[in-house]
Amino acid sequence: MNDSAQLFHRTGLFLTVFTTGASVMVIELLGTRMIAPFYGASLYVWSSLIAVTMIALAIGYFVGGRWADTSKRTGLSLIIALAGIFTLLIPLLTRTVLLATDPLGLRGGAFVSALVLFSPSLTLLGMVGPFAIKLATSQLEGVGNSAGSIYAVSTVGSVVGTLVLGFFLFPLLGSRQILIGTGIILLVLAVAIAVYEQKKLKVSVAILPSLVIAVIGLALLPKIVGAGHRYTGGSQFQIQSERESLYGWVRVIDQKARDLRLLTSDASTIGASSISDGQSRLSYQDIVGLIPALAPQKMHRALIIGLGAGHMAKVLHDRYNIVTDTLEIDPAVAQAAVDYFAYQPTGKAIIGDARYEIRHLTGPYDLIIHDCFTGGSEPSHLLTVETLAQLHGLLSEQGILALNFVAFAQGEHANALAAVSKTLAEVFPQQSVFISEPGRDFNDFIFLATKKQPIDLEAKTLLGSQSAWLKERLFPVDNRNGVLLTDNLNPLEHLQTAKAEHYRHVIVDWFGPELLVR
Repeated sequence: MNDSAQLFHRTGLFLTVFTTGASVMVIELLGTRMIAPFYGASLYVWSSLIAVTMIALAIGYFVGGRWADTSKRTGLSLIIALAGIFTLLIPLLTRTVLLATDPLGLRGGAFVSALVLFSPSLTLLGMVGPFAIKLATSQLEGVGNSAGSIYAVSTVGSVVGTLVLGFFLFPLLGSRQILIGTGIILLVLAVAIAVYEQKKLKVSVAILPSLVIAVIGLALLPKIVGAGHRYTGGSQFQIQSERESLYGWVRVIDQKARDLRLLTSDASTIGASSISDGQSRLSYQDIVGLIPALAPQKMHRALIIGLGAGHMAKVLHDRYNIVTDTLEIDPAVAQAAVDYFAYQPTGKAIIGDARYEIRHLTGPYDLIIHDCFTGGSEPSHLLTVETLAQLHGLLSEQGILALNFVAFAQGEHANALAAVSKTLAEVFPQQSVFISEPGRDFNDFIFLATKKQPIDLEAKTLLGSQSAWLKERLFPVDNRNGVLLTDNLNPLEHLQTAKAEHYRHVIVDWFGPELLVR
């Protein structure tokens, strides 16, 4: 090749590995959004995706190197075309694969789903690097430089793909649309490389395989696009609103026969009300609604971490005239609370991650309600000693921290409850625990923690019936075997595995599996 042809050749290779490197990260990151509605956005899902990506790339590097040495510098277009078609098939196959892997449980199901859905395209994309090195190397002395340049450009592509996806594409487009777009880009790139292989490398009919695969992909496109169904709920449920956010698939679901409106995020129900009057249907919130009456002095200011449908903020304002700041990570949830549950902020309405935002809040608050729940479990980083110490600093001397935690009451699965109790006791000297539904093992547990005085169920501001009702729900938690949760050591997600699986099956039994698949 002359100098200009060599420059064109290397530029084309760099563009190819840049694009495929970006595609790897797009597929890996979007993998969590395809699986999370069914298996939750847990550490197990992330670990499965990362492990599958590493396995697929390792196989791709090995096979790609062998193929590059035996193919006489041809076949790159075919590899990329196959990667494109397998990427297009991900949205089409997701529902079938997730439902088929459900019997394997949370960990096994997440891993096998990731392996089946994403390893074919990721393995093929892993083959591109070794093949590109072979094409970029004209003599043995240049192998090191070629390999370093190829992998550097591929890594830059991965970085750009990650940033463009997270900062720009995902807030504007759904995960299915981005995957389909990625598959189409790979098919177009494959055809362009095939044309080059046939014309410049003098490979006869090099374009034919890639062109055939591209035509198959385009023929399947209407079916692939149509696979992104809108869950309607059938005859029992009606979807009033649905929106994909950075944190989950947020839906407002009505069951008119029961006068019930639900707010869900992926596999979690985070709000419920009567359609007719808008009153909350989550029984644990009845306990929360009595907290200001338990305080030794009048409450004026509150903070809610985890907005849900906004019912607690409404109760605090309407019943006690308390100004409430709210902190919610998902803007789609906050908007649904306003649009469908009549929530109106009475204080600051903050959108952001709690660990970051609470560092910038100014206390004191008379009441802090910690009510974060997603994917069948609570975010573990919000239940550490360090987080609770930050909340302790925002609480007034006579204030109350209320923490809602879903857990099993008895047996080995109650270790998560014991861990939260022990961690809370490390920061707050006084705590009382109330159970939402007496007599049930799987329940909402409401911890009330204070800096000094214990909770007084004989408070004069409580009615006699309210005092008796609360006493019936007092629950003794034995936290002696609990693990202290810290930023350094936090096994809470592992302790919540049984809970997450149980909760997911409750949702499936209630709505049907179609709610959780995309």
